[in-house]
Amino acid sequence: MGAKTGLLAYTTGGIADALRNRPAEHSQEAAEAFVRRLNPGWRVSGREDPYANLCEMTYPPDDIAYAASLPGADILCSRTVMLDRPSELPTRYLEAAEGRTVILHAMHSVVDFLAFAIWKDGVLIRSLSLSPDSGIIEDIGERLPFEGPYWSGEHPVEPFDFEPLPGRPGPDAEPYPLPFHPLELGEQALRALFGFVIEGYPAPDDIDAFEVPMYGFDLIDPAGQTPEERQAERDALAATMGPPRMLQMRGGTLVEVEIGELGIA
Repeated sequence: MGAKTGLLAYTTGGIADALRNRPAEHSQEAAEAFVRRLNPGWRVSGREDPYANLCEMTYPPDDIAYAASLPGADILCSRTVMLDRPSELPTRYLEAAEGRTVILHAMHSVVDFLAFAIWKDGVLIRSLSLSPDSGIIEDIGERLPFEGPYWSGEHPVEPFDFEPLPGRPGPDAEPYPLPFHPLELGEQALRALFGFVIEGYPAPDDIDAFEVPMYGFDLIDPAGQTPEERQAERDALAATMGPPRMLQMRGGTLVEVEIGELGIA
């Protein structure tokens, strides 16, 4: 699984209904106004290639956001909402709700991380955040119906009877530290809360998120680092690292190998 999300949505009814009933076209100006409301004082500018789709832009690069302003829902895709603790969502995001329900969904496949949360009338009614390395970071409020089969043990992470794959235990490995795989629950949460999935088999009534247009914007926080400063930090860190090492699974164990042994030209 390779899905990543940084989604925040505001809705008066349901996000899935708003996506299903969306007009053939929606306003770039309205999407920009929505992004500006969420980021007061930030520099916001439309991208030269602004048009994209929801499925491909659930996890845009740093300093870029994609948004849609639809009848019944506003949707933001941005890494700024990827929080280990959704309960700490910055106040400005909640103030922008103006009585609407707020829904957050964050997922990162590299570390098997999942977080989602729901606020109604400004009150957090459900928040879950977990990963195999950190365990359950946050578990607030009553669990939602789609969560039940996962917590009751119906979707355990089973070891394969052959060499283990990343994110899955091998036959001799320690049991997976959670009762289910976060990304599998993450897809169900995405379906239940937003009406679509990124990976796996879509249900007949799932929304085709490739068909949902989004508009892109460059975001600069005047109080934060510039993109150039962040890149300089990454370059400095990379300069301290040694040469790359190649690893391969052999007999259930990762061993270091030369690149020539991998058959890569």
